[in-house]
Amino acid sequence: MHLFHRRLRKSLAAPREPIRQTLASHGVTGESISIPTQRGRRLAGWWLPGQKRTGVVIITHGWGANRELMLPLARPLQTAGWDVLLFDARNHGESDADDFSSMPRFAEDTDATIDWVRQRAGRELAPVVLMGHSVGAAAVLLSASRRHDIAAVVSLSTFAHPDQMMRRWLASKGIPFFPLGWYVLRYVERVIGHRFHEIAPIHTLPQVQCPVLLVHGREDPVIPASDAQRLFASRGNTPATLHLLDGEHDLSRHLDSEWPRLQAFLKQATRRSKASPRSSHF
Repeated sequence: MHLFHRRLRKSLAAPREPIRQTLASHGVTGESISIPTQRGRRLAGWWLPGQKRTGVVIITHGWGANRELMLPLARPLQTAGWDVLLFDARNHGESDADDFSSMPRFAEDTDATIDWVRQRAGRELAPVVLMGHSVGAAAVLLSASRRHDIAAVVSLSTFAHPDQMMRRWLASKGIPFFPLGWYVLRYVERVIGHRFHEIAPIHTLPQVQCPVLLVHGREDPVIPASDAQRLFASRGNTPATLHLLDGEHDLSRHLDSEWPRLQAFLKQATRRSKASPRSSHF
């Protein structure tokens, strides 16, 4: 059984995609930063200052990705005047290794970047927007559900529930759900220290108090668009908007025509945030 667990954890581990170019080689203005996170680890990141100091957008990448792959999202935001913080989650890019990765740990790392922004001179009271892709999107929803100091959330291509996502992964590997697949799911819950239903976006979204924009590609082969519709239906009193667009799982090359919509959402959310006094998170 020990050998089975070791092989299972290896098969579930995120691949580490290296950072291939510097900001300068990308033609982007910014600086490299290091951010402390949980368990004594540090996160590698990039701080891209905007000229207008409109606010701060923190971008959380997906499973097996890194901050460099999020630059197509960051560039137009920085051009529009936003400060942008890109970072590598633990076990990703150039950040420190840890014993395992999980969506809740992505959320912990997102929280660490928010705290870093709040300690940066001149940004203590700036509106903070969380943007995430795939697992990173689920993580920013989890983070925002536990805080009162977030102006808005932009979720790109997230899943509705980790149980269904894991079942799709099991099916892709040809693993029958009973009894082996069921055991795998319970083992993963035990390792990460969370029950799936407690961290599922359909559970965390209704707890988010700020505006949320859910964006999903109609042709997404990884997480079907029906997940986005199910998630939107679970929103409760959260001021959420669902936008389905032509695209697959990686939406970066499909967003050019969507920037006016995104910027209008961020502008409205920023006005709402400035009109309400900020409270500290739980």
